[in-house]
Amino acid sequence: MLRSHLRQLAPAFKRAQSLATNNVSVMLCVSFTINVDVVHLPNKLYRPTAILLTNMGGPATLDKVHSFLLNLFSDSDLMRLPLQSISSKYIARRRTPQIQDQYNQIGGGSPILHWTKKQGEMMEAILDRISPETAPHKHYIAFRYVDPLTADTVEQMKADGIKRAVVFTQYPQYSCSTTGSSLNELYRCLKTSDPENEIKWSVIDRWNTHPGFVKAVAGKINQKLAEYSPEERDDVLLLFSAHSLPMSVVNRGDPYPAEVAASVDRVMNYLQFKNPHRLVWQSQVGPSAWLGPQTGEAIKKYGEQGKKNIVVVPIAFTSDHIETLFELDIEYGKEAHEAGVTGFKRSESLNDDPVFAEAMADIVKAHLESGKITTPLMSLRCPSCTNDYCGEQKEFFANQKL
Repeated sequence: MLRSHLRQLAPAFKRAQSLATNNVSVMLCVSFTINVDVVHLPNKLYRPTAILLTNMGGPATLDKVHSFLLNLFSDSDLMRLPLQSISSKYIARRRTPQIQDQYNQIGGGSPILHWTKKQGEMMEAILDRISPETAPHKHYIAFRYVDPLTADTVEQMKADGIKRAVVFTQYPQYSCSTTGSSLNELYRCLKTSDPENEIKWSVIDRWNTHPGFVKAVAGKINQKLAEYSPEERDDVLLLFSAHSLPMSVVNRGDPYPAEVAASVDRVMNYLQFKNPHRLVWQSQVGPSAWLGPQTGEAIKKYGEQGKKNIVVVPIAFTSDHIETLFELDIEYGKEAHEAGVTGFKRSESLNDDPVFAEAMADIVKAHLESGKITTPLMSLRCPSCTNDYCGEQKEFFANQKL
């Protein structure tokens, strides 16, 4: 009985720890309906359940753009380039001025770290309330291409004495080039920083149809549709836009296109299919074939067809960054105006939406309660996978002993 009460009070213990020194036990006077006077709580019980939020990241300042691009173009999980160790340096150097200008137009840097921190803090607070048996909870952030980098975050987790951690990808839909790349990088770092596997891991690798995520996206769409007149509202075209993939990756068997389509279907079902909609793809780079139709081209063509009211919905992004603030708002906004789409709008990103924060907490709580290490889908490699390292990473996480 006492153990149960202690679990329920874990959030309070977490706050109390900040008032104590590392070498002194915290003494709490606890009042229950039964008579419990004083509880001495050892410091070891404060060890939090860590939630590692992984994402691509973005440069917070203009001077970080070059290193961000260099890391991005050096990632063979994301793209394969000839002589990649050399060509990545050339491409990063060549593209830096253009990308710096884009970041300058959205305020001088990416806000993704700000929003990820905010989301993590909101999720922590909710988790401490709804899952006291695993409290306290502490979020960490591991970006793939910019600070806080995965290697540095793993070192911080080790220094904090973390023993139990959950990888929580912030890509709702799984792709080998995004979530897969982050997991491969984490595995590389753990082999160096935690060779004894002292931190026990489990993985939330996708959550593209979670009801809370669907509700949050649908809520943002409804808010934007409300800006149109009642006469126009049901005829507004919804363009769900997601980051595209090279067709070489798609043809290898990457599940991302199907998972994005599933997200769109669930959101439209929530909205009772009241509006016409299409799924389109953005952010193509280079001359090779990419998954289409392209978002910008679709906007132009619908403008030529006489569509005046279009809402673009970022379905694969959970917070604002350059793909929403520059590409969707500025670049495609200009193209929409030129195409005669006078009622062009963009559904707001989830950012600090409380519905989304509740969804994040619910996803983690359900995962912890399940006792599962990974999902069955995570252990399955693409049918034409050529990356043996991917197989090693999947085996490492699947064999974790909690």
